[in-house]
Amino acid sequence: WIKFEEKVEDGGERWSAPHVPALPLHSLFQLRTCLQKGMVLLDLDAHSFKEIIDEALSRWPEEAELQPELRERLAALLLRQPRHQPTKPLLRVLAELSLSPCRGKAKSWSEPGAQLSETPLKEQLRNRLKKKVPSGAEAAHVAVGEVDFLEKPFTAFIRLRQAVALGSLAEVALPSRFLFILLGPHAKAKAYHEVGRAMATLLTDELFQRVARQAEHREDLIAGMEVFLDELTVLPPGKWDPSARIPPQSCLPSPHRRMVVHASDPQSHGNGDVAAAGDRAGLGRAHSREELERTGRLFGGLLRDIQRKAPWYGSDFCDGLHPQCLSAVLYIYLATVTNAITFGGMLGDATANMQGVLESFLGTAFAGFIFCLFSGQPLTILSSTGPVLVFERLLFSFSQDHSLDYLEFRLWIGLWVAFFGVVLVATEASHLVQYFTRFTEEGFCALISLIFIYDSLKKMLSLADAFPVNWQYRLDNITSYSCICNLSSAGHSSAGNYTPLPSPLAPRQPPTTLSGLSRTQCLGRGGHLLGTSCQYVPDVTLLSFLLFGGTFLSCTALKRFRSSRYFPVGVRKLVSDFAIILAILASCAIDAALGLETPKLLVPSELKPTNPARGWIVFPFGANPWWVCLVSAVPAVLVTILIFMDQQITAVILNRREYKLKKGAGFHLDFLCVSLLMVVTSVTGLPWYVSATVISLAHMESLKRESATSAPGEHPEFLGIREQRLSGLAVFILMGVSVFMAPILKHIPMPVLYGVFLHMGVAALNSIQLTDRVRLLLMPAKHQPDLPYLRHVPLRRVHLFTVIQLLCLALLWVVKSTTAAILFPVMLLALVGIRKGLEHIFSLHDLSWLDNLLPGSSSGEAEGKQPRKREEKGSNGEEVGDVLGATLIPQGCFG
Repeated sequence: WIKFEEKVEDGGERWSAPHVPALPLHSLFQLRTCLQKGMVLLDLDAHSFKEIIDEALSRWPEEAELQPELRERLAALLLRQPRHQPTKPLLRVLAELSLSPCRGKAKSWSEPGAQLSETPLKEQLRNRLKKKVPSGAEAAHVAVGEVDFLEKPFTAFIRLRQAVALGSLAEVALPSRFLFILLGPHAKAKAYHEVGRAMATLLTDELFQRVARQAEHREDLIAGMEVFLDELTVLPPGKWDPSARIPPQSCLPSPHRRMVVHASDPQSHGNGDVAAAGDRAGLGRAHSREELERTGRLFGGLLRDIQRKAPWYGSDFCDGLHPQCLSAVLYIYLATVTNAITFGGMLGDATANMQGVLESFLGTAFAGFIFCLFSGQPLTILSSTGPVLVFERLLFSFSQDHSLDYLEFRLWIGLWVAFFGVVLVATEASHLVQYFTRFTEEGFCALISLIFIYDSLKKMLSLADAFPVNWQYRLDNITSYSCICNLSSAGHSSAGNYTPLPSPLAPRQPPTTLSGLSRTQCLGRGGHLLGTSCQYVPDVTLLSFLLFGGTFLSCTALKRFRSSRYFPVGVRKLVSDFAIILAILASCAIDAALGLETPKLLVPSELKPTNPARGWIVFPFGANPWWVCLVSAVPAVLVTILIFMDQQITAVILNRREYKLKKGAGFHLDFLCVSLLMVVTSVTGLPWYVSATVISLAHMESLKRESATSAPGEHPEFLGIREQRLSGLAVFILMGVSVFMAPILKHIPMPVLYGVFLHMGVAALNSIQLTDRVRLLLMPAKHQPDLPYLRHVPLRRVHLFTVIQLLCLALLWVVKSTTAAILFPVMLLALVGIRKGLEHIFSLHDLSWLDNLLPGSSSGEAEGKQPRKREEKGSNGEEVGDVLGATLIPQGCFG
């Protein structure tokens, strides 16, 4: 038993799948009788199994009539070497079968009748189960069975003073502290077996382990068992098959929670509803954290951020020296390159190439590198974002309409934004992010995710215009389709020499056509294409969509490969870590093998501004009237709101408690870095940068740490995020070097990177609760999953909350996409006000489950002080009746 029960299947050659132990109620009553009437030895001082048996038999009470010869027979029986289940690698088993297919059963570790060894056997030391055992674990031994020379059962529960290695007794060489022995006469073998299973279940329960370690008398053990009985769930025999094996759940209740609940209120540990409701306001939030406490001093929060992050600065570089960071670098680099090209192209279209792809590359590399080097949360990835692009487009249009120099006007706005940002840092305005609850976070995250999905699909659909498909193609007309090069244009000949214009009286010459020239050669010679198939290139569009969809599906499948059943854990983990890279390489290989001219990644190869009319330094005076520097403060307020909301919402999402970050956050320091970078990017005419929500979430996802080994049936434990600076620094260094990597990067098809874009958007969208609640709108009630908030909030209230969020999301999208986009920063800020207004529609109890409580909200109802009647009826305060046919499920394994 390692946390869950496993059985040796018929034939004795394999373990069963791990499953939750299901116990007959009668076996627990019998076990309680054994503890009440049998021998209980606590803190026995023994150093070998023989000493333990001798001590137990010598202390057996005389009235039990255990004769000397029976004592000897019992000692000889108990000191025999048990047969352990061999655990061999699959390749070794296959080799043995091929060498000796008729060998029959595998040979056990010891021959029948062999004596127990006082030292571990080689097979124990090499047992493959050892790596599945958690560190610091101990072995407990349960020996039950029937013998023909006893008239009354022999029962003993033994706890050693110190854990001792008992030779070859255990399956794996581990120290042992607890032993339970039950031997008795015939006709009760099944009963003995079930009592042994009940004791094994008790000894794998964390709460009973604690009681057993601290027990001073027999009554303490019985009291611990009574607590165990109080937590059991009864499954009626007529409604459930006792032979069915319940698989372990992916998420089990915390033993600490069970201990706390039991210590505080013995009547509330049934389903944990009331206890869990009290924690909703604080779970997963950045609220009430030390990072957001106001000091009341100028730059007090900034100084605290620096003091908090300074001790971790050295480890931020050491922790990055891990192979997992390499896969994260390649993944995020390709995502950042795609984002820079996409938004750089859009900026070029929106600003007449005053900012283009080259400026996007250089700005991303510089701003991202500086941010990762000095910020408080280096896992954040800076990039161009959709809301900032919208403002840039409006700013350029305003400048053109009023005859203003765009870059100089933009410079003053950037300087004002930097000034306002420093003021916000000085006054500890980041304290306000505690009002960014799940409602605001999900609305913003969903908007950015939808932008990623929309842009990737829009780019792919535009390929149908660049490479149109001949929808009127008919196979029967294949002989009529042709495309030739016509070189008989005015002033040119087929040889490329000058030809005088023909006289009107001269006979008309037939056009000069060549079919051997390529399209580029034909156009280069001044010709043009003639034919019914010249304008159609259907294969490029088709292959592009296949690469796009294949990359997305491959990324998704390979990321899920970690939780599959195939191949060893190390292989699955490696494939999952490098899933995105493997998908991209596979797609590039397919594209190269087919040889079609799909659109490739275009990277600038020269360090020259995209628009020759501009330079690398923007001067503050000269092109615009002097009063522009003052008027710029008005749009700067809107940009400041946009930057603050965009940066801090992303920071709140990345610093949620469920990510288990150990090195703390730096809300004030991060916003200061973004504000100061506004000065540099405005002076150099580079794009403005802020935290990219989707790419930053993808960065966090690629750096997740899980336990290397886990017990059978137990899912790997999420340990947190690999917090470091090297991955981000490497990404932005590669971004800067990418300008000189055009010969290599030009082989990457753009549809492949759009597929990565789509994967990131969908992954981010699936990570929020809003997506789950939208699915509930389309599900009948009987098919809905058993989500925690559905147990506590009426379904109609859940739907109402979801509809309000969707309306807010639709409003944000409309504002972003129309001429009202100038109000987009204000709309982001309005989400906080809308969330405050929801307190007049929903109770605090409902909001504590669907969202988080705002600071200052009365949490009495949310803490379960006034639970509804249906929750009171759900507690398990009733006594468990003597239903001997019922099956019981331990609460710790089946929450």
